[in-house]
Amino acid sequence: MPYDDAQQTLSLPDEQRMTLGPLGRSLGFLLRISQVTVFEKFYATLGDLGLKPGEFSVLWLICNNPGIRQGVVARNLHIKNARMTKLIRTFEDKGFVSRLVPDDDRRAVELTLTSEGRAFVDANAEDFFTYSQKGKSRLTPEEMGELIRLLQKYTGMEETE
Repeated sequence: MPYDDAQQTLSLPDEQRMTLGPLGRSLGFLLRISQVTVFEKFYATLGDLGLKPGEFSVLWLICNNPGIRQGVVARNLHIKNARMTKLIRTFEDKGFVSRLVPDDDRRAVELTLTSEGRAFVDANAEDFFTYSQKGKSRLTPEEMGELIRLLQKYTGMEETE
C-alpha cells in the first residue's frame, strides 16, 4: 500500500486521542496492538489458570499429537529451543507432560500429556477457545470469522478439508 498521509485516530476519549497517520494501516503495528488486546482479555478471563496463552497452545498441540517431537512444536510455534526446554520442564514439574527420548534419535524428545495434563486440557479447553467471544466485541461473529480466515491464510495455517 503506498504511503498515504490520511489522518487516522484511535477510538479513545478526546483527551487520549492521537493521530496515527499511516501507522494506522501498518500490518505489524495493527497485529501487535491486536495481540495486546487479545492477551489483556485472556488474562482478565483466564488469568487464574496460571498459564500464558502460548503455554496452553503447547499443551493443546501435545494433547492432539501424542509423541510429537519437542523441536517440531518449537519450530511451528516459533519458540526458541531454550525457552521450549524450560517450558517442558515446568510442565513436567506440574505433572502435565512426560518426555521420552526415542532409541532411533537420541537428540530428539517426544512429548505426551500425562493423565493429569489431559485432564487439565480437557477442563480448560472450552474456556481457552471461547474467551475472546465473551463480553463486548467490536467485530460481529461473521467479521471475526473472516479475520481468522485471513490470518490463517496470511500465516499459511489454512484449515484443510
